Amino acid sequence: MRADPTAKIVGTVWGLLVLNTLGSAGAKTIVPLPRSLIQMVTMGALVAAFVLALALNLRLRIRASAFLLLLTLLLAMSVISSVHLESGFGALFRCARLALFVGTLWLLSRWWDGSPTFVRHHIRMYFAVLGSVAAGLVISPGAALPDLYGGRLVGALWPLTPPQIGQYAAVITGLTVLLVLGRRTDRAGAAVVIVPSLVLLALTHTRTATLGLLIGLALGIGSLILTSAAARRFFTWAVLCVVVAAVGFASALQAWFLRGQSKENFSNLTGRAKVWDALLAAPRSTPEQLFGVGLGDKSFGGLPIDNSWLAVYNEQGLIGVTLVAAIIIVLGGVALLRPPSLERACAIFLISYCAIASYTEAGLGDASPYLLHLTVAASLLAAPVAAAPPPAPGVRRRRAPRWAQTSEVA
Repeated sequence: MRADPTAKIVGTVWGLLVLNTLGSAGAKTIVPLPRSLIQMVTMGALVAAFVLALALNLRLRIRASAFLLLLTLLLAMSVISSVHLESGFGALFRCARLALFVGTLWLLSRWWDGSPTFVRHHIRMYFAVLGSVAAGLVISPGAALPDLYGGRLVGALWPLTPPQIGQYAAVITGLTVLLVLGRRTDRAGAAVVIVPSLVLLALTHTRTATLGLLIGLALGIGSLILTSAAARRFFTWAVLCVVVAAVGFASALQAWFLRGQSKENFSNLTGRAKVWDALLAAPRSTPEQLFGVGLGDKSFGGLPIDNSWLAVYNEQGLIGVTLVAAIIIVLGGVALLRPPSLERACAIFLISYCAIASYTEAGLGDASPYLLHLTVAASLLAAPVAAAPPPAPGVRRRRAPRWAQTSEVA
């Protein structure tokens, strides 16, 4: 059976969006890559994604959803906060990038049908990214495990930080486990994804990604317990393994979790708490509190904020924080109202992972992998497209106007 060319192009568009959100800052690579070249590649990928999506959806058939509406309002808020140029002309450039990003998602919404199609695209693309990380580790272990990052795994071929690698590994591991439980993939194929991803996750020593994976999977599998015997068996064995590991390998797990840090450094979240306190204590005018200072590089005083909520507060103000919270609440509420299913479990995993990671990672207010994760969740929660009934014999089918050809996401 020949593959659908449209599905291939949609997968290509999704891969280009993933490439755009990889970023341009990170570890030193084996072959030095100028940051300007990386930015050219990532922005070129976004432009290509938008053009391809537009060519594929020239009639602009979209599926309206609260998720995309809230993202569009967040974009408008970003433009309002950036026009004052408090963050420089770079803020307007970031707004243009976010506009292309959101526009591409609108164009792709035509293919949101509540199936795990975008889950498979997501897994394939991030597994390819992790493949480049593994290749860099094999080619140059010293560059992939540098002392600058405390021996944690980084991208040696493309500049990726340990938290990025840990995030990608955790997300595709969780999604693949759920696909196996839902019998949407075979165990051998799943092992090819899960085993190396867990190895790379362990090498990154990323605590947030590990906790997000464990808690997200617990919630996702928990939503299937009442309807799936496989989910009940997996959950029971997982709990047993966690208890045994906690008892038998407590010291090793503690050492891995602390990463050689002192208790003081661990308690202030590797210095993050100091940046957060300084950001909250900084004087702000009423417009800055409401609208923020415009899209920036998610830093304050030259240091990374590493918290989605505070980064949004800094750049898009309290209104931006409200919109981001509404996105999480709406997606979570729709997921809870859906009947138990694999699609619902995957959506719950992605939503809960993003919510957990938002405490120590920035990205919910701008084009980022976290927005792609939430987009996949939104596609899973979309109501299936109902097939139009065939016309009665002798009755001529009436063509619907273009404005009426869009569907709604429940």
